[in-house]
Amino acid sequence: MELTGSSIIAGEMQTTSADFYAINPVDGEKLQPGFAEADGTLVDAAVTAAERDFDAYRMLPLPERADFLLEIGDQLEAGRSDLVDRAGLETGLPQPRLEGELTRTVNQLKMFADFVRDGAFLQTRIDPAQPDRQPLPRPDLRMTQIPLGPVAVFGASNFPFAFSVAGGDTAAALAAGCPVIVKGHPAHPGTCELAAQAIVAAVKKCGMPQGVFSLLQGSSHQLGGQLVKHPLVRAVAFTGSQAGGRALFDLAANRPVPIPVYAEMGSVNPIYVLPGALAEGGEELANAYADSVALGVGQFCTNPGLLFVVKSPELCSFAAAIEQRMQVAPVAPMLHAGIKRNYRQGFEQLQQRKGINFCAGNAPKGDDCLATPALLQTSGERFLVDPQIAEEVFGPSSVMVVCESIEQMLECATALQGQLTATVHATEGETQTCRKLFSLLERKAGRLLYNGFPTGVEVCHSMVHGGPYPATTDSRSTSVGTEAIRRFLRSICLQNFPPSLLPLELQR
Repeated sequence: MELTGSSIIAGEMQTTSADFYAINPVDGEKLQPGFAEADGTLVDAAVTAAERDFDAYRMLPLPERADFLLEIGDQLEAGRSDLVDRAGLETGLPQPRLEGELTRTVNQLKMFADFVRDGAFLQTRIDPAQPDRQPLPRPDLRMTQIPLGPVAVFGASNFPFAFSVAGGDTAAALAAGCPVIVKGHPAHPGTCELAAQAIVAAVKKCGMPQGVFSLLQGSSHQLGGQLVKHPLVRAVAFTGSQAGGRALFDLAANRPVPIPVYAEMGSVNPIYVLPGALAEGGEELANAYADSVALGVGQFCTNPGLLFVVKSPELCSFAAAIEQRMQVAPVAPMLHAGIKRNYRQGFEQLQQRKGINFCAGNAPKGDDCLATPALLQTSGERFLVDPQIAEEVFGPSSVMVVCESIEQMLECATALQGQLTATVHATEGETQTCRKLFSLLERKAGRLLYNGFPTGVEVCHSMVHGGPYPATTDSRSTSVGTEAIRRFLRSICLQNFPPSLLPLELQR
């Protein structure tokens, strides 16, 4: 697989001058080749091709759609070595992590292929006619699901495979029957192009209409805005910052014809450790928490950014254990200089707030991309009067909030905004408190955990990776698991259709 520095529009490479480069976060070196910034002309070409081939793609038999998804996975596997090598250069992520993420991406495609082939995702419902019903007859009514149309997908920086060109949003949209136009992430454009080449190879091998997939390369916000505002785009999927997701959401809402934006954005993923769990868990719980904060240099949207505890005699030894664990965490590069810069600024601003004290680990410093975990501390009282403490600082840091009582911990839970996850650590003797806490937290988060840590996100049918705003722009959606397909479908009812006009799934 060779890199060209191109956007790929309906199977064709589109190259102009080299406008931007990927930078190796480990040594700061510029990586070749340079990549051409896509413009409005290419946006229009990609979306027009997607709309042109939409009907042809959505009308394919479901087994053919499923085979296409499987072939994308096979093509990714065929290019595994090149993909992992390039992603390592562009992100600084270690090879085992990238190998595992690519396997997850392939398995995600397989899962959607099986899900589509089964056809149950169409959620068909049939109410047969009742011509003799009194006082009025009932018509024959049949419901199924149809795809929305061309979908714009914005790749994330922190998962160059699983939340990028061939990641979950693309897999879900293609599974639903929607053509996809991906806006590649400028921090790993080479990885984006290689993954796009794999999809294009699958398009050709399976005889899919070429407009079913395009990749737009670019580093400007203008490119993303042009894509979202294009009148033929019918939905948007985004993974990234709250500022970026909200900007796209507002653009889509202000179109003459508004469209849904499914943005997965900020989350601090609070963890609540009840007194019994703190007394019993001790060093083991502290180590697991510190490891969760440090995992992937804190660059997970499920990174635990808040830890709530109740003041107790065991708290000092618990904090000391966290400090010891964080001090031995390896120094590692963040994904790119911009993320490190934002992390350092966010951490410093948080540390300067009233009532915030440094507790453990190492504060971010320097202009390189390197970072290690850190822990700040504040009181439950300060947390309740300063909502900015609960804002996400994307990176390997967390804030321990020491509450005076269980009642204050419950107040803090009530004060939280929407989250992707919320976790409670408790003993069997704390069931009543757990019930109270989970009753509050189920209104705040998309996934609730008991005696675990939120960083891992299983790809399966029952996963919910979403939550109330600002975790996402639509609390009813998920970006992981088969339920993610619902974002790109809408229900349609067919009344009194003769069998000859019914789609296959309604002919019974």
